[in-house]
This record gives sequence, structure tokens and C-alpha cells, in this order.
Amino acid sequence: MAEETVEAPAPGKILRIHAEAGAPIAKGDRILMMEALKMELPIVAPIGGTLKTLNVTAGQTVEAGDPRAVIVS
Repeated sequence: MAEETVEAPAPGKILRIHAEAGAPIAKGDRILMMEALKMELPIVAPIGGTLKTLNVTAGQTVEAGDPRAVIVS
């Protein structure tokens, strides 16, 4: 089984969560929405599989490179 870690692309704030841990997910599915530099950035699944962990909550502040989720395929 391969694991893919999804990281925050920039410092910002998590606005909405669109998926939950344990759920099946397809490549390109939206995992969460974050705000960075006054823009909304969708964070999407880079691979299909199962969302193993989701390491954020709505309203949380994150730094660039912070792991946000892990997907196993």
C-alpha cells in the first residue's frame, strides 16, 4: 500500500473540511478549503484511495508544508 501525504501549500487558515478520515476518495476530490494571501485555495487529493488521517479542523491556522492529510491507495 502506498501512502501520500497532503501538505499545506502556503501558510493560511483552514476554512472548510470536505472529507472525513476513513472515507474513500478519488484523485482530484476536494479534501479541504483553505485561505492564504486572501485567496481561497482548494486542497485536492493527489491520488485515489482512502483518506487515512485528516490532521486539521476548520478555523485552524497552518504553515506551509504542514501535513494536512494522509491518503493510502
